[in-house]
Amino acid sequence: MDGRLEGRVALVTGAASGIGRATAQRLLSEGAAVLVTDIQEELGARTVEELGADGGRVMFLRHDVTSEGDWQAAVDTAVAELGGLDILVNNAGMGDLKTIEDTTLEEWHRTVEIDQTGVFLGMKIAAPALRRSEGASIVNISSIFGTSGGFGTSPAYHAAKGAVRTLTKNAAVHWATEGIRVNSIHPGFILTPILEPTKGTEYWDTMIQLTPMARLGDPADIAAGVAYLASDDARFVTGSELYIDGGFTAR
Repeated sequence: MDGRLEGRVALVTGAASGIGRATAQRLLSEGAAVLVTDIQEELGARTVEELGADGGRVMFLRHDVTSEGDWQAAVDTAVAELGGLDILVNNAGMGDLKTIEDTTLEEWHRTVEIDQTGVFLGMKIAAPALRRSEGASIVNISSIFGTSGGFGTSPAYHAAKGAVRTLTKNAAVHWATEGIRVNSIHPGFILTPILEPTKGTEYWDTMIQLTPMARLGDPADIAAGVAYLASDDARFVTGSELYIDGGFTAR
């Protein structure tokens, strides 16, 4: 890589596996120091150990994105241990395939709390540190299901990811003159550990059929988009939506 993020510090949530892990790896390869956060402590520690073999500055912190205290600790750790905060990647999330009728109020609240409120808390609490950066960038991971009805399932996930899409634009306008850019990425069907069990099922076949490129994406595809939005190559890009979906939303 060309080191376009040299000297910058990133905080990536939900980074113990999948898209978050790939993002941490890509940002490291481009020169950034990375704070990997997740609620999965054992997996997160192992991820950092593996990524550290590349010689990058990387560390792990247990982090529940629904907790204001955990968010403050994460930002403070990035500043104290890695030297600041320039890049925030709100990646942590959850979802299910239940219908509106099958979704309990508790499940609704939990999904919204993680997928939507977690993004709000991250941006709010990271703002003071990001203001001190000379090239601050926030990348919020939304979804193709943040702009479409999908399969008619996962109502809480759709609602939360749709909220992330417009919250991103609101924050982008708010910070437009303060040097903090805010953009959202909308992944399509990406082959992560969450989707591995669907191989050979009707759900897997449907995902392939609905993707014009007739395959699932790789977490590295999303990580590449994050690296672009985090870099000065995107210095005039804010409030935008980057769809990395194999053509799903082109139909």
